[in-house]
Amino acid sequence: MKTGPPWRWMPNDLPPWEIVYQQARRWLSAGCFEALAEDLRVILRLAAGRPAHPTAAIIDSRTLRSTPESGARAAYDGAKRKKGSKLHLAVDTLGHLLTLHVTPANADDRAEVGRIAKAIQAETGESVEIAFVDQGYTGERPAAAAAEHGIALEVIKLPQAKRGFVLLPRRWAVERSFAWATRFRRLVKDYEQCAQTLADFHLVAFVCLMLKNVAKLTVGS
Repeated sequence: MKTGPPWRWMPNDLPPWEIVYQQARRWLSAGCFEALAEDLRVILRLAAGRPAHPTAAIIDSRTLRSTPESGARAAYDGAKRKKGSKLHLAVDTLGHLLTLHVTPANADDRAEVGRIAKAIQAETGESVEIAFVDQGYTGERPAAAAAEHGIALEVIKLPQAKRGFVLLPRRWAVERSFAWATRFRRLVKDYEQCAQTLADFHLVAFVCLMLKNVAKLTVGS
């Protein structure tokens, strides 16, 4: 994940790449990394003096440019002016992963609100009451889709007198999470033949990040 090599280029001191790949797929299919991400998020939230389950979430999307491996399922994102896949991400206010999924890059963010809101509530035991989003999620349709799952959308708008870069309240946490993901070379572009693999690898990356933060807590104590 960190250095981005293909499976076949794994170091020789590890088992054959086919065995490692098959075991990784078993763990991903069994939901092991989802369970690990949930446990780590709870630990980090409690360590920060927060409740175990969040009441607020932040939703956003990021478009990853396609490669020859993923080109067959790529689509064009007119807003970002690139062809590829779109990662839809929800985090808590500390930037820790709640849920994610991948669509073609031309998918409308508004149309994905219902799916991601449902996944948020399933992951948190329906504790989330509000979700902060950018202006790409405005309108009655996304608000109604989120409301069906007990979540109120709050759109964080840019100031009218914008000059240069503006750090938006609340929403900066999800932008930081995207930045964390780009430190993993495998996730800089869409190198995967299957969209689910791209989503799975983002999940693994966030687990790695949270494990690192938990390790710091252990050293500190």
